[in-house]
Amino acid sequence: MDGLETVDAGQAPEAADAVDRADFPDALAAALAGVQRLIRRRLRGGTTEPRLRGAQVDLLRLIVARPGIGVSDAAKELYLAGNSVSTLVNQLARAGYLVRETNPDDRRSARLLPTPAAQARLRDWHERRSALVREQVARLDEADRQALEAALPALRRLARSLHEEVEGT
Repeated sequence: MDGLETVDAGQAPEAADAVDRADFPDALAAALAGVQRLIRRRLRGGTTEPRLRGAQVDLLRLIVARPGIGVSDAAKELYLAGNSVSTLVNQLARAGYLVRETNPDDRRSARLLPTPAAQARLRDWHERRSALVREQVARLDEADRQALEAALPALRRLARSLHEEVEGT
């Protein structure tokens, strides 16, 4: 069900939203994954360009954020195998979204650079995502908007903790 639960017609919304403390971590993970999946699904319909897979988008975002990053550093950053990133690089280069050039400091390695097409595509996706989420949040009542806003610091700490735990391994 995309990680989002439906409310039984005979059940008050507050009762349907109540989560047993022991089930909270699973409910949180399901809700976050469901929201992300639904956002991606809605945004897919608004583009005429060929669809990019999640790992391709993640790599493009990284390359735009850190132009010149190498394949091995990108693999470490994305927690992927080097050969997987090489495959993604080849796919994105063929699609015209990145350029691989020889690193002048180490001729054995390559630097990855985004193309203007990649930057434009990510900018368009970001703008459409922001508009979609802004529209959906505006439809919520004030109490729900405040609850989501209040949850942001805790969600950021959760993300940081997950990132640090992976970094430590």
